[in-house]
Amino acid sequence: MSAALSYFDQTLQRLQQLKETQSEEIDRAAELCAHRIAKGGLIFCFGAGHSRMMCEEMTPRQGGFVGFYALVELALSNHSAIIGPNGLRGPLHLEKVHGYAEEILKSFRFGPHDAFIIISTSGIRPLIVEMALGVKERHMPVISVVSRAHSDATDAPHPSGKKLVDIADIVLDNQCPPGDCILELEGLQWRTGPISTVTGGMLMNMLRVSVAEKLLALGHPPVLLPSHQFIGNTSAEHQLDLFYDSYRKSLAHLFTDE
Repeated sequence: MSAALSYFDQTLQRLQQLKETQSEEIDRAAELCAHRIAKGGLIFCFGAGHSRMMCEEMTPRQGGFVGFYALVELALSNHSAIIGPNGLRGPLHLEKVHGYAEEILKSFRFGPHDAFIIISTSGIRPLIVEMALGVKERHMPVISVVSRAHSDATDAPHPSGKKLVDIADIVLDNQCPPGDCILELEGLQWRTGPISTVTGGMLMNMLRVSVAEKLLALGHPPVLLPSHQFIGNTSAEHQLDLFYDSYRKSLAHLFTDE
């Protein structure tokens, strides 16, 4: 079997495991998110490095809706140059810097109904652990997207001895093996074929549609970001304006004391 087909088959197997093992936890997470959004809260999505993609998969994204906030720190994820300015060494180092997460959190004035989704396949970096601890200290719940297999196989480098799974109220397991990659090829020392993007994207989208379903049941229809790639579609343009305005209003409590 070719490497491509082997990767495809193994990834499908992991997705099936995700469906079988995570459906109840996804429903729990969706219940939490829906009730908080219905009360005017925001669900902050935070991830460093490649995990940033899962934040942007939730919002802004066609089919996404008001209530989610992508907390994307460019210093932790702008590494496409790999070497030189904006290279990979800086973000990897910042994930190990103690106190950085608190500086990010201090930039916000959170409301009583806000919550966090923290995405990290390993769930062990000081930045991630301290972000979760800081969120909990502010009395907000934490939903984590993590690989339990990787987390369980790794020591906790944070002085608290904690990992993301130890702090989160709800843990969504992306079913990734330790190290993320699933494919071993003869002649290569390290595996290739990472799957966290596929399984993480599935988790985020299952969560998204479940939250939408629950918001409808609560009588709080979500304001969706439409596909705006149809030239001359005035209804899409109107919906896009509605999304912008609703999103702006959803942020109001971050900037006022009312």
